[in-house]
Amino acid sequence: MKIPRRPPEWNLVPADFQPELFLKQMESVPDVMARGKYRHWDKLIYLKPPEGLDHKAWWQLIKWRRTAQYKAIPLKDLLNGDFVYLTTDAMAIQLRDLDLGAGGKIQMPTQITNPDTRDRYYVGSLIEEAITSSQLEGAATTRVVAKEMIRSGRKPKDRSEQMILNNFVTMKRICALKDEPLTQDLILNLHRMVTKDTLDKPDAAGRLRRPDENVDVGDEISGKVFHTPPPAEQLEGRLSAMCVFANEASSERFIHPVIRSIILHFWLAYDHPFVDGNGRTARALFYWSMLRHGYWLFEFVSISQTILKAPARYGRAFLLTETDGNDLTYFIIYHLEVIENAVSQLHEYIQRKTDELKKVEMELKGITILNHRQRALMGHAVRHPSFLYTIESHRLSHNVVYQTARTDLLDLAERNLLTARKRANTWTFSAPPDLEQRLQNLN
Repeated sequence: MKIPRRPPEWNLVPADFQPELFLKQMESVPDVMARGKYRHWDKLIYLKPPEGLDHKAWWQLIKWRRTAQYKAIPLKDLLNGDFVYLTTDAMAIQLRDLDLGAGGKIQMPTQITNPDTRDRYYVGSLIEEAITSSQLEGAATTRVVAKEMIRSGRKPKDRSEQMILNNFVTMKRICALKDEPLTQDLILNLHRMVTKDTLDKPDAAGRLRRPDENVDVGDEISGKVFHTPPPAEQLEGRLSAMCVFANEASSERFIHPVIRSIILHFWLAYDHPFVDGNGRTARALFYWSMLRHGYWLFEFVSISQTILKAPARYGRAFLLTETDGNDLTYFIIYHLEVIENAVSQLHEYIQRKTDELKKVEMELKGITILNHRQRALMGHAVRHPSFLYTIESHRLSHNVVYQTARTDLLDLAERNLLTARKRANTWTFSAPPDLEQRLQNLN
């Protein structure tokens, strides 16, 4: 990954400064954008500047505009400089849409709101986030194998599988932790969960790095260093400041909850307080914050799935911020795009599953090897996968004799469309996880 070139000095007043000319030039650069986008110097130099300006003058005017709108946050760099950000109009629209679509009481598909089916999507999204977040950190295994491990409950066979299982367990735990304030102990606990049995130094799980542990972020092949985190001696104080920020205890200005959550993601990654597992912990912290602020849809959203498609953009978003005066706007804009894509993917997934469900229900009508009672039960089971059926419940539903109901259910079990279990003296029948696929194969 190439480090973006650092911008030239922009806040120096030239000896031949002309106020009238400066005001006129400011009119030619009306906002913080450049050609409609929030561009870094590394991109700006390839664009044609407004008439009468060279690239440096253009950049200087843009930075004047931005500086007037910056908000500082408590995060400091290695030289004690502030990190800052601003909110563009495009960002405000994205935040409004998230407020309505991820935290508001809008009409959602019944698969999400129905308690009988929501777990299918909830567990599916947790698995997807667990896999892709681990793959970002080097886990090497296929989705099929990872999903089989989690759904079957078997023990991980290697470090990659352990990473994925750890992430899955952590994501489930975050939902229970969302109402707790952020503390150093909670952060250490999250790290302990995501790194269990995966570190070269097992004792590094759930503790801060030590002064003798080098964690510079860079390219292992070229040896190029992209980021040097704060020294270990500062970590206690920095984590304390981050917890205060996360819990909103020191907010003098309003910071949108989504922006606050994104900043927490950046903050932990910037401080890099652990020997390993910083990325996974940072993303877990983002989820904690989003759920804490009521964005309930993020129980089902996988941001790592989107990040994994272009991991270099993820790393570059950090570098754009660090190379342009700690301007977090670059990282926030990138993260909002990731969120937007992840939410869209969730809606596409729900729509796809809804269409599949309708198709199965239509196909059920044409499955002549099943009688009408069995087809009705299969239709119910597809929509209520956790429902338990008994011979008596089936008998009462269709007003048939016991033997007819028994024959119906045992026949479905023999065709592997139901799983039969005997509890005490009562047979119970439940739908297998892949019932839809089995019904499609029945034709």
